[in-house]
Amino acid sequence: MTKLVALIGYPLGHSISPSFQQAAFDYYHLDVCYEVWEIEPSQLEATVKRLRQPSVLGANVTIPYKEMIMSLLDEPDELAFQIGAVNTIVNRDGKLFGCNTDASAFIRALRQETGFEPKGKHAVLLGAGGVAKAASFALIREGVGSLRIINRTLERAEGLATSLRKVAKPGTEIVVLPWEVLDLGKTLPRYDLLVNCTSIGMKHSPMENQTPLRAVSIPEDALVYDLVYNPLETLLLREAKKAGARVLGGLAMLVYQGAASFELWTVREAPVGVMLTAARRALGD
Repeated sequence: MTKLVALIGYPLGHSISPSFQQAAFDYYHLDVCYEVWEIEPSQLEATVKRLRQPSVLGANVTIPYKEMIMSLLDEPDELAFQIGAVNTIVNRDGKLFGCNTDASAFIRALRQETGFEPKGKHAVLLGAGGVAKAASFALIREGVGSLRIINRTLERAEGLATSLRKVAKPGTEIVVLPWEVLDLGKTLPRYDLLVNCTSIGMKHSPMENQTPLRAVSIPEDALVYDLVYNPLETLLLREAKKAGARVLGGLAMLVYQGAASFELWTVREAPVGVMLTAARRALGD
């Protein structure tokens, strides 16, 4: 019997997860089909029930359901519970386990692709949603010196900051700033790392080909890490290059989190090289 793995989110026109996940299943000749389930919020509860079927191995979860889906699952793992967001669901005999592979993938891509070490560094995080939660918890766990969270909804950012302070090392500075500071450019505090966890610049989104920052606001000695992966080079990354900064797109993190998900579903080592090649091919690279 063919097994299924689903991608749950809305919208999903930008996603390339089916391309590289199916490539991984095919590499091992597994009878598994990776499907796209683009659903409205009103369909979420029924969709989760569908995941309990014996034919379903699990799912990936993306915008905007990483947080709201948690209450519908049987058991989140410790990291997912701490972060407050799930991006991977594993079906074990009808019981649904929620996991977060975003946090480890975020750090893995940061280290392997750029050599950046977060310990003691000053970071700015744009956004406060599910992926921002994973990235910020990862940075705090790695001993970042300070973290400034900038989000359109200040209350949401304050909630994230409160959660982070509970697990941060003594002396770690965690500050929330209003979104308007991005318009003021040079008033931004000095930073070593800027992470875009919003969908600004994402293909097939209302903010396609837009950027939260221009070159004038980006220090030349900073690293700009845009978690948007489609397109491969966003306007933010082009502005960062213009400023002389180092850049990292979101493709590596996407594939690394997908590889960790694959291993949870199959208990096999993910063919990361195969997955990266398939992902780049899907983006036309």
